[in-house]
Amino acid sequence: MQDARGSNKDAYAMILEAIDSHIYQPGDRLVESELAERFGVSRTPIREALQRLETQSLLTRDGRSLIVASLDHSQLSELYVVRGELEGLAARLAARHATPEEIKVLRELMAADAKLVDDPKAMSRANRRFHKQIHHASHNRFLVQQLDLVHRSMALLATTSIAAEGRGRETLEEHEAIVNAIEAGDGDAAYQALRDHISEAFVTRLKLDAQAVEAAE
Repeated sequence: MQDARGSNKDAYAMILEAIDSHIYQPGDRLVESELAERFGVSRTPIREALQRLETQSLLTRDGRSLIVASLDHSQLSELYVVRGELEGLAARLAARHATPEEIKVLRELMAADAKLVDDPKAMSRANRRFHKQIHHASHNRFLVQQLDLVHRSMALLATTSIAAEGRGRETLEEHEAIVNAIEAGDGDAAYQALRDHISEAFVTRLKLDAQAVEAAE
């Protein structure tokens, strides 16, 4: 018999992954019975997972229903401010603490990502792997935990900024600058390169959102 705690963890992870991969998008209603059938688990761990996601503000109430939360302009701005600072700090610490092996992995990730530049979804997943590697290279577990929370909130964005024309190649160039600074042990340059990278992503997202509003009018 499957351990209840394991079932709960699996249900949470599966629902979070479904939100992150945009199977469920902002505004979509999540129903216990449907989720239990989709993921092949009982309703109890599904209910517990939904409560946990609601506590983390990834789900919100619409009457009696739970729906995937969305971010308004102010929340989006606040999220990117926090993300920029924390990501920049991770890069600064990585410049101090990253091992040669960790830098080698970053280089290998960039080489692999260059082949995905024309596939926004694959490039978005690769971008998350790249950032996650920098987080680990910071060798600060508390910072990694906070960044995990930030990136969970990023799952509430319905599209990826990498989908914008030319953004994939720009992302690769920005990643190169970040890794060069980390490898050089230049914490200030690494911090600034990653902050600039997040800033460019935010600008691109604002443009995409403006275009979406214009198209809907």
